[in-house]
Amino acid sequence: MTYKISVIVCTYNRAKYIRTALESLENQNLKKSLYEIVIINNNSTDKTELICKKFIKDFKNLNIEYFCEKKQGLSFARNKGISLSKGEIITFIDDDAIACENYLEILFNFFKKNINVKAIGGKIYPIYESKEPKWISKFLLPMFAALDMGNKIKKFPHNKFPIGANMSFRKEMFEKYGLFDTNLGRKANNLGGSEEKDFFYRLDRKKDLIFYLPEASVEHTISNNRLTENYIKKQAQGIGISESFRYKKNNKFLYFLGNEFIKWIASFVLFLWFLFCFQLSKATMILKFRYWVYTGIGKKYDDV
Repeated sequence: MTYKISVIVCTYNRAKYIRTALESLENQNLKKSLYEIVIINNNSTDKTELICKKFIKDFKNLNIEYFCEKKQGLSFARNKGISLSKGEIITFIDDDAIACENYLEILFNFFKKNINVKAIGGKIYPIYESKEPKWISKFLLPMFAALDMGNKIKKFPHNKFPIGANMSFRKEMFEKYGLFDTNLGRKANNLGGSEEKDFFYRLDRKKDLIFYLPEASVEHTISNNRLTENYIKKQAQGIGISESFRYKKNNKFLYFLGNEFIKWIASFVLFLWFLFCFQLSKATMILKFRYWVYTGIGKKYDDV
């Protein structure tokens, strides 16, 4: 059977959150016959599998495909999800995200009315398990898969892209440009990235329009362990590793180094601004983050 939308949920050790994420997909306004849920379990070692199978048993009215991807890595999991999907539209949400009840309906209608739109990213609200730390500034929010470009529908600027916790594509994009690079992205506890950016840069931005659709929103849970300094350090180093690899494979490493130099200057400016505003924790974290990214450049995950 062919569906209009395939929602891919890749999961790794999210027993605490996965049920809520899946229930938000069951609670959609869109007709159940128009979409399927594709769950890809990437070798979870907790109770994620039991919870997913219990959900499938509880909601037999849903069209659900469940698969355990043995190759470790988010890119492997996403690619498997794409290969199993039967929908014309591929939607990704994170295993700790909660979709608004008209999420799929909004995506379906927008893609239907705008045939030149090839990808969509929606608003992502960060939901903290406790309270937002004082050191978080809007400049670091993308680390937590948060996205807010306002309340108006618009094209993404050339240097901005949807975020993996809430992004959708016409399936033909993967048939035309290939899948996610399995050298990039998270692998178990290695906090890599850049696989999404790598894919978006393959698109022809003049023909393949990418739109920001704020009403197609999700809430993204930010667990307490993701707010520790050690986690932020690992994630920043993962960015350095992934981005340097991505630029090297495209023969643009010198451009990457120049871009990093500019980011260092911007970080110092922000550091001074936050100091001027008596926000020492924000000022300090901005520089720490930039330094940690620097320490990951050119390295492998086992080196940090």
